[in-house]
Amino acid sequence: DLIVHVRDITHPETILQKATVLSVLRNLNLPSHLLDSVVEVHNKVDLIERYKPTEENALAVSALHGHGLEELKQEIEKKILTATGKKILTVNINLEGPQLSWLYKEATVQEVEVMPEDGTARVKVIIGSSAFGKYKNLFPN
Repeated sequence: DLIVHVRDITHPETILQKATVLSVLRNLNLPSHLLDSVVEVHNKVDLIERYKPTEENALAVSALHGHGLEELKQEIEKKILTATGKKILTVNINLEGPQLSWLYKEATVQEVEVMPEDGTARVKVIIGSSAFGKYKNLFPN
């Protein structure tokens, strides 16, 4: 669904390495949408003082120090959701009904926050459009 290209930005041949990787990817006859959505990651930015990527949409990270990893995670999540046609939603459910069981079968449940005082829960899910349509038909409230 996604290609993440991680480069050692301190390597003296980093530009040539990028060109080589892109050439290999093009020769694999991958779908154009996959090539157009490559996430470009510049790693080891901790070794270059005040590093700023000059390439559009490149993310600067230091895997060693954890710098930029949250932004990278968010970008990957956003691109995967777009590529797969899914979305992240939080739905409120009644724990006495079958909704939670249905969500575990038909979606990816990420979090369940139970409110015991009223027997409900807030459920964070990753769900496709058609599954969400079915959910709304089955559980209109």
